Parts: sequence; C-alpha cells; structure tokens
Amino acid sequence: MTGLLTTPAPQRTKESGPQRKGRGGHGPGTVRAFRATPFTYATLIIVAAILTMPLVFVGSIALSSDATVNTNSFTLFPTEFHWENFTRVFGSELPMGRFLINSVIISLCSVAGQMLSSGLVGYAFARLRAPGKNALFLIVIATMMIPTQITMIPQFILFRDLGWVNTYLPLIVPNFFSNAFNVFLVRQFVSRLPSQLDEAAMVDGLGFFGIYRRIMLPMLWPVLIAIGIFTLTHTWGDFMGPLIYLNDESKMPLSLGIQYITSTSAAGQSPAWNLVMVGSVLLALPMIIVYYLGQKYLYEMDISGGSAGVK
Repeated sequence: MTGLLTTPAPQRTKESGPQRKGRGGHGPGTVRAFRATPFTYATLIIVAAILTMPLVFVGSIALSSDATVNTNSFTLFPTEFHWENFTRVFGSELPMGRFLINSVIISLCSVAGQMLSSGLVGYAFARLRAPGKNALFLIVIATMMIPTQITMIPQFILFRDLGWVNTYLPLIVPNFFSNAFNVFLVRQFVSRLPSQLDEAAMVDGLGFFGIYRRIMLPMLWPVLIAIGIFTLTHTWGDFMGPLIYLNDESKMPLSLGIQYITSTSAAGQSPAWNLVMVGSVLLALPMIIVYYLGQKYLYEMDISGGSAGVK
C-alpha cells in the first residue's frame, strides 16, 4: 500500500524553471551597459576636434595684430597673442561696455519672466481641473508650428501703437507670457509628480497657489533652471529682435553692437576683424560658462522623470 501512495515528482513549469541568462550572466530583460572601445574614443576625439576648430579660429583672429588683419594672413592656430585687443574694444568709438550692460539687462529680465510664467502656466495645465483645459493645451502646443516670421509684422505694429519701439519692453514683456515649449516642459514635469502631495497639502488647508509655492516650486527648480538657460541662450545672442525694435545706439545689446564694428572702418579699408572676433568671444564666453555651471540641472531634468525634488 505504501508503494501505491508515493508522491508524484513535481513537474517543471516555465514559472518554476530556472531563468535563462544572457551573456555575462545578465537576465533576458536586463539592459547591458555600453562598453566604449578605442574606436569609440577615437571617433569622439575627431568629432570634438572638428567642432572645436571654429572656436579656435575665432580665438586666433581675436589675438592677431592689426598688421595681420590688414594683410588677411590669419592662421588656424594663434601665432601671436595680443591680449590688449580685449581692452582696446572697450576703448573704441562704440560704447561696447554699454552694449554689454544692455545685454545683461535684457537677458536677466527675460529669464525672470520665462521662469515665473512658465512655472505657473505649466502647473495650472497639469493640476487644475477646468472644462476645455486639454483643448486649450493643444491650442498652445499648436502655436509651436507657427513660424516667427509670420507674427513679426503684427507684433511690430502692436508694439508701435503701444509706443514701445526703441525701448526694452518689446524684448522683455513677451517673456512674461511664457511660450509653448516651456509650458509643455513644466506641464510634463509636474504630471509625473505624485498627486498625493497636492491632496495632503489641501487637507492641511493650502490652496493651489500655496501648493505651488511651498511644494511644487522646490521640486521644479531643475526644469526652471533649464528654462532659464534656454531663455538666456536665446536672448543673449538675439540679433533680429533688437534690430527691429531698437534705434538708439545706447540701447543696443552686444549682439547688435558687434556688427557696428564692421561699419566704422574707412572706405576701402578692411574691418578690424580682430576686434570683431573679440566681441564674438565676449558674446559666446558667458553662454559657455552658464552651460558649464548649469549642465547638472539639464541632466537632472532629463533623467529624473519629475522626481528630482523628492530624492
């Protein structure tokens, strides 16, 4: 009898069987890390060298002498180092120092406007409940497909009727109404944050603005700083906007003032390309520094998935 009551051997199923491992002991769903090879590093070095050559050439021209400029005998790598060109450009007939101050004023005010408005509008689209909210958001996103050239003339007529031509207002005020890309960026970021944070704050008596100021705003800093970097990069090097709205030389930013260096030379004389390139270095160097200091926020905004503030 005991031989008839033996327990049958357990059958191996797909769930109970051992999982097959890939190469290197990784599971079937494991993403293996990319291993760089010497060919990868060689390719990156070549590409980086090609992309760096224009900057090196700009620096070489900026450090060249007036005799080199007159003969147009520029070299790719600098062979002479006239650092006094960086002080000469401020002693020229043009108010380069004033150009630089104007760029700082316009850029910082624009950054403040974009960070303030983008955070509020993006948070509203992500959290507030209102009829037609999704349709309105689609309309806002659709404005990204409208070329800037189409709205250029209507905007000029509007600002002219307001008496804003030849002032900083047409360059600054529109940034306090955000833009579609920044609103989309904040809205997607806030949507990934847990809604339980809002519900707990409402239980404690906070309204929507209090929730934004005390809870959402600290977590939004990575994306807001990224928006500030994008806005600063655009406004610092903007040429078309100041060219349309500014007529007074004392109000022009650096991006517009640099081209005046080429128009101050005598007839038949080569422009002072060394001073022009000095102005280009002054225009590009702050953006390089800003990106270097703020790149961790750009990476954190990209990979955090909306959880940077709760780490």
